[in-house]
Amino acid sequence: MSRVHTLKVIAETLNQSNDLKEMLQSVLEKLLEVTGLSTGWIFLTSKEPNYTFVADVNLPPALSWDEKKPMCQGGCWCLDKIWDGRLQKAVNIINCKRIEDAIEYDWGDTKGITHHATVPLIAGGEKFGLLNVAEPGKNEFTEDELDLLQSVSYQIGTAIKRTKLFETQQKKAEQYAKLDEFSRSIWKMDDIHHLPQYAVENIGRLFDLGSLALFIKEENILALRATYFQGASQKVHKRYPISPDGDLEGSLHNPKIQQELNNYELTVGKSFNVPLLIGEEWIGCLIGNLEAENSNDIDNDVLKALGDHLALVLEKARLFERSRELALIEERNRLARDLHDSVNQKLFSLSLTARGLKEYVKQLPENEMIVESLTELQALSQEVVGEMRAMIWQLKPAGLEEGVIVSLKKYGESLGLNVNEQIEGVGNIPRLVEETLWRVGQEALNNVHKHSRINEVHLFLSRKKDEVVLHIQDEGCGFTLRDGNSWSFGLSSMKERTEIMGGQMKIESELGMGTTVEVRFQIKQERGSFDGD
Repeated sequence: MSRVHTLKVIAETLNQSNDLKEMLQSVLEKLLEVTGLSTGWIFLTSKEPNYTFVADVNLPPALSWDEKKPMCQGGCWCLDKIWDGRLQKAVNIINCKRIEDAIEYDWGDTKGITHHATVPLIAGGEKFGLLNVAEPGKNEFTEDELDLLQSVSYQIGTAIKRTKLFETQQKKAEQYAKLDEFSRSIWKMDDIHHLPQYAVENIGRLFDLGSLALFIKEENILALRATYFQGASQKVHKRYPISPDGDLEGSLHNPKIQQELNNYELTVGKSFNVPLLIGEEWIGCLIGNLEAENSNDIDNDVLKALGDHLALVLEKARLFERSRELALIEERNRLARDLHDSVNQKLFSLSLTARGLKEYVKQLPENEMIVESLTELQALSQEVVGEMRAMIWQLKPAGLEEGVIVSLKKYGESLGLNVNEQIEGVGNIPRLVEETLWRVGQEALNNVHKHSRINEVHLFLSRKKDEVVLHIQDEGCGFTLRDGNSWSFGLSSMKERTEIMGGQMKIESELGMGTTVEVRFQIKQERGSFDGD
């Protein structure tokens, strides 16, 4: 068969399939048919020392035992030469390491094959692998034969490149379809507390990930909020400081973050890292790995689009949460007004009525039981009035617009406490942080009122450039401080409320020595933070 006809037949064979392995198997069979050779095999190469045995025809038993194990593992000279750049054209391989090993270790019959020709599969300067052909008893291929094999290898290399581009586009289209499915499902989610776990669950499942971690920026804290590992998602809330320059990559190189990621077989710098951006400001990142057996990387454009979609959903959920908070504050204010205008006034009137009636009854004979009952009614109504005023304070912290210390002082005084306050430093406090200080401070003052057996309390607020600290201190009876896991519901709620906002709460107390509650927040005023203003 003429050279031109051979190349025509090879070209026609290469155009019959877009499946890479199927195409290479077919073209190898056709090449051996038109050249009269009996045996051949093809390796596809990637970064040294990785390669794939993808096609073969008529391998001898010595090379095909145990599901062709000799061809699927170990190195050889022809692979070494293509990796180090020495193999640029079709050549005779006088000594084949795999055949020599088969003879040395008596792996079986080689069918008289001792040598083979090796041809690099190249297109556009890119190397894709090797084509090897052999014939029993044939020790050397002629220059014409090598020249023909070289021409065929260019055809195969070009076809491989075309097929890989097709596979890449097909894979990209499939990944965009998965991205669309993810976006449709997650866009409905407005619950900021469940969103992180829901997101990693869907991303991990749709993209066949082995592990995934979602970090979210909260003030100047980088919080690990959810993970996906070995097919299961988990809600997490671990916090790490952001680097002084505010850089995401620098923050992720915190040894404590890397130590935590090791639990999920993730490594900063090796696992893929997708920043979550709103404009030019980052609000978090996704770090993930594919399944070990999954060799198809996620396209970079798809990863970027995935990060953009998730960032928008997180921002939407954050804004939705803020709108709910504003609506809740408005509802609290309305309820506080209603209680003040109706129930509180009626309770106060009841107290005055009981007092007036008691004075009148005192003038009647045999009135002791009635006076005693009216006195009890008056005391009870006054107590209820006091509790109602405290409830109104909890619903509507009058004076919060003047600062958290002013509100806490007024609230403490409404409980009958003598409040000494001190403020150090100036500066705005993010709204959500201030709300948290108010709620935690409320509970602390309630505890002083109910348990300390003293009516004096000290409030101290320190506002520095990057930190705000609130101390509530009394010199009352104190208590024995147990392990944090055994705290009362009230103390646990204070701690949980603080930590959810990225702060820290510490309590110091001893019997007879009083109690100090410290609430501390790291503050960094900037746009793009996930929680707070």
